[in-house]
Amino acid sequence: MSDEELENTILASAKSSLKDNASPAHVSFLFPDSEVSEGEKATLSDDADSDDEGKLTTANFESLSRILDRQTEVDAINAQSDLRENALQTNITENDLVAGAFHSEPIRHKNASYSVPEPERQNVRQRMIETVRILGPRSSRTPGSSRVDHRAQLLEDVCTYYGYSPYLAEKILDLFSASDAIAFFDASEAARPVVIRTNTLKTTRRALAQALIDRGMTLEPIGKWSKVGLQVFDFGGVSLAATPEYLAGHYYIQGASSFLPVMALAPEPNEHILDMCAAPGGKSTFIAALLRNTGTIIANDISKSRAKALTGNLQRLGVRNSIVCSSDARTLPRLMPGGFDRVLLDAPCSNTGVICRDPSIKSNKGLRDFILLAHTQKQLLLSAIDSAKSNDGVIVYSTCSVAVEECEAVVQYALNKRSNVRIEDLGLDDFGIPAFTRFKDKCFTQQMRLARRYYPHTYNMDGFFACRLKKTGHFREAKDLDDEEMLTGGEPLNMGNVGVEKTDSTMEEMTGMEDFDTEENELILKRSRRKRLKKEGRNPKADIRKRKLQRTEANNED
Repeated sequence: MSDEELENTILASAKSSLKDNASPAHVSFLFPDSEVSEGEKATLSDDADSDDEGKLTTANFESLSRILDRQTEVDAINAQSDLRENALQTNITENDLVAGAFHSEPIRHKNASYSVPEPERQNVRQRMIETVRILGPRSSRTPGSSRVDHRAQLLEDVCTYYGYSPYLAEKILDLFSASDAIAFFDASEAARPVVIRTNTLKTTRRALAQALIDRGMTLEPIGKWSKVGLQVFDFGGVSLAATPEYLAGHYYIQGASSFLPVMALAPEPNEHILDMCAAPGGKSTFIAALLRNTGTIIANDISKSRAKALTGNLQRLGVRNSIVCSSDARTLPRLMPGGFDRVLLDAPCSNTGVICRDPSIKSNKGLRDFILLAHTQKQLLLSAIDSAKSNDGVIVYSTCSVAVEECEAVVQYALNKRSNVRIEDLGLDDFGIPAFTRFKDKCFTQQMRLARRYYPHTYNMDGFFACRLKKTGHFREAKDLDDEEMLTGGEPLNMGNVGVEKTDSTMEEMTGMEDFDTEENELILKRSRRKRLKKEGRNPKADIRKRKLQRTEANNED
């Protein structure tokens, strides 16, 4: 018996059973095309009698329940039949429908808005499925159509179906294969699992889990890679932010991906830690728990309003080793130069890894945003490196973005600017996808494979990037080198081997530069030196007096 004959048989059986157990009014409503006798039709009227039939009573409770169960079966069979017909129209096999997770309709976000009518969205969905199949491996394209044409069609359909701007949709499509890109888009439409982190300063995970289970919640550990995380499936009618355990600071509501930077930082007791962008405090409180309230944490955030929330969370979770400040993180190396054992920088970013939280990101992020954010991230990362100790200082850079401009490109920039820094393994037992060493026309160091990427469709957590850096010694910036050292890469200029006396004229011939001993040039140099000293927070007049004193002492010695 074929599938179609089997479905017809089940439908006929359902109709027969419904007619035997339901009133003519219900049969007419559920099966408008079915045949109803004249006597039964006479009983169907628009007066109060028909209204009474539809009321739920003790007598018809069981029959109405059977009607709903049968109708559910009929709807499921019809839906499966429609799916097969659509698959035949697009030349997709049944195995393809089962194998590809992206073929099912994604869960709509509660804040998402779709301007395209539902029937048209279904057509766009089917066209995307066919395009993904064509762009996949071992596929045959229609004669006269190129891969570029199909990719352009896929880009247009993604913008129509999901509501992305063409710029952001193309940026995400460049990161993945066609099937993985659609899986990423679908995963970004669904909410991430609710995860809480146990505050080990006040309780243990086992004790916390038992207390929440007693309140009717359903939960389990998030995975072997974390010893403090719990995933909550059912709240049991209780708000997570209103339980006595929450108010007592026994746990913190935090995304699973936010655990990773702190685990990569691996702080040890009695160390001095800097959290450059700390609000609202999830990572700072996790660091305090790992330090067991020893050492010192400088929790900084440039926003004073967010710093208030940071202070509240630190107090609620019982953190006693932290100092909260609200400064521009780019100025911290001058305020607190190079004294931290470890520095955490969870940089502000485009949030392309957490689109499920804010669907407006789909349309309001453009080229200008990525340029400005990447520039700020580079400045912050250099400041983080300068704030760490020269020997064995550890820096962890992380973002909740999947854009290469905010991840690998920022780290590569820091490596180029600071030669005393190298990338280290995160220490998470290969959990995560290695970062890119090559992307389009960009090439990154091979050490970049030690950094890790996390995607919503692979680990069911927010999109994330994390990289661990370590300082290997002192670094002398180019602005502190004199003219000779600039020519030789920091080494004193040695001309003894070539038999040339080192004079000002010799330097001019080698550099092709004119003499700087004019009054105009001296004035420019003084102004430049004064601006640099002010920018560094030093007194220019005191520096001038110091230089004069040094010259006087040198002349006296001569």
